[in-house]
Amino acid sequence: MLHSNKVKKINCSRLLWLLIYFEYFSSLLQIYIVITGRSNYIGLRDSLLYSVLWLVPTLFFPRRTKLVAGIIGIILWFSSVIALAYFVVYGQQISQSVMFIIFETNTNEANEFLKQYLSCKVIVVVLLYTLVGMFLWTFIKPVTLPISKRLMISLLIFILLFGIPYYKKSIQQNKSLIDIISYLNSKLAYSAPWQFISSYFLYKHQLAHIETLIYDNNKILPLKNLIDTNGNKTRTFVLVIGESTSRDRMSLYGYKRPTTPKLQKIKRNYPNNFAVFNNVITSRPYTIEALQQILTFSSKDNPDIFDSHFSIMNMMKQAGFKTFWITNQQTITERNTLLTAFSQQTDKIYYLNNNMAQSSRIYDDVVFAPFKEALSDPAEKKFIVIHLLGTHMRYEFRYPKNKAIFKVKDSQVPSNLNNNQVKDYNAYDNAQHYNDYIISILINSFHLSKENGFLVFFSDHGENVFDSPPHETLGRSEDNPTRVMYNIPFFVWQSPSWLNSHHFNLNNKINRPYSMIDFIYSWSDLAGLHYNGYIPEKSLFSDEFQPQPRYIGDPEKKLSLILYDDLMY
Repeated sequence: MLHSNKVKKINCSRLLWLLIYFEYFSSLLQIYIVITGRSNYIGLRDSLLYSVLWLVPTLFFPRRTKLVAGIIGIILWFSSVIALAYFVVYGQQISQSVMFIIFETNTNEANEFLKQYLSCKVIVVVLLYTLVGMFLWTFIKPVTLPISKRLMISLLIFILLFGIPYYKKSIQQNKSLIDIISYLNSKLAYSAPWQFISSYFLYKHQLAHIETLIYDNNKILPLKNLIDTNGNKTRTFVLVIGESTSRDRMSLYGYKRPTTPKLQKIKRNYPNNFAVFNNVITSRPYTIEALQQILTFSSKDNPDIFDSHFSIMNMMKQAGFKTFWITNQQTITERNTLLTAFSQQTDKIYYLNNNMAQSSRIYDDVVFAPFKEALSDPAEKKFIVIHLLGTHMRYEFRYPKNKAIFKVKDSQVPSNLNNNQVKDYNAYDNAQHYNDYIISILINSFHLSKENGFLVFFSDHGENVFDSPPHETLGRSEDNPTRVMYNIPFFVWQSPSWLNSHHFNLNNKINRPYSMIDFIYSWSDLAGLHYNGYIPEKSLFSDEFQPQPRYIGDPEKKLSLILYDDLMY
């Protein structure tokens, strides 16, 4: 009996060392990411979980445990050290977005990485990482268990890692096999060596959808009788798209906390150049669904034409503009394929966010350098789209920690919020404050460039962060709509030269009720582009403007559509 207990204790300790050894290759980077606050714990959780899989082959070769572990360790080291070096160089993890950029958009990416890979910093990190892995390997000893226990442990591992997810997705949620594989790939993506295999699978899976959208877009006929009323005049038009930013939490719109002091200063100093619109809403509270309407001719009655009719990007290219797409949104994900397809409609693309998870710490100041580069491009007519992460969840990841100015529960915070809710409430206001800095810098950069043209900013949708009574809602849902989910900021900066030559008085139009579902007509009007199918009554800036019914909801479900103006405050 004593011998049996001793064997159990020895095998448990040896199993533990094996587990630590395998977890090391995937989880060390994830531990660093969590500790430094660069992302949430999901990557760490999944890397710890799926690294357990490597116990199975070692259990079935008890006399060669150290050899098998060594062979597996070399494979894990090779894949994880590349991922680690990439993180050291770029501050981001290997993902399907990285695969997309390497294989589809930027052939210099691999060469650039290899050059920086040879830096002293990377070499030191890799050397230390390798030495620790070898040190852990020296502690590995044979694990002897009866065949029945080896089978039982292996079966439990497979049930835990694959059986339970399959049951949840297939039986409970009725998902297809390809959806289940895609889900499992997203879980494996944080573990070595699966981050490469998984990322490549996800990249190819999502690329197929993008290629379909691009193919459909290439078949679209040009706009008929397109007329550019500005002729060949040199000009630059900028479209800045925010994310999850509600105007209800902007002091520019009357919110009590000073969340937008820089934009307010611009408004005071340049009242004629800067027009702030007070009654603009989005039609959908989700990014993809909103933008497929905002950037195309898609409408309530024709919701499916976003991929078969012209977009704003197509229109500007047809009008002879050199087009740019600068994005801090994730490059390619299952949800972002439409945005990536939109970006592929432009001439010059800057993908700045290749993080595996949306909830990663990356700031919108990364758009400054490519924006200045685009502004300095010698093209006479330029159209620049900038897509920000704005105030997207998690809010505390949208601004540097030293930029947090709202930290306490003051009179502006709803009294019934608990401590965790107060943190979210304050973090959202801090994200708004940092977003104010980002947008003001973009406006100032455009102003200082002396470019002739305008800059338009709007957010794709709002966000309810405990704003609506009884102050319990965090996020957004079409099933339980509130006004704050649809209330978005919308403003236009006109350069002095553009204003002098066009005399657009927008300040007498700032209170017009407007839905962004008709934005393509407003953009056409402001840009001076007319064509067959242009409807001036749907332009926010037109003297012929007629208020339209502002429906919100899923146009695929006609009975679910409701009027925004019928929502209670």
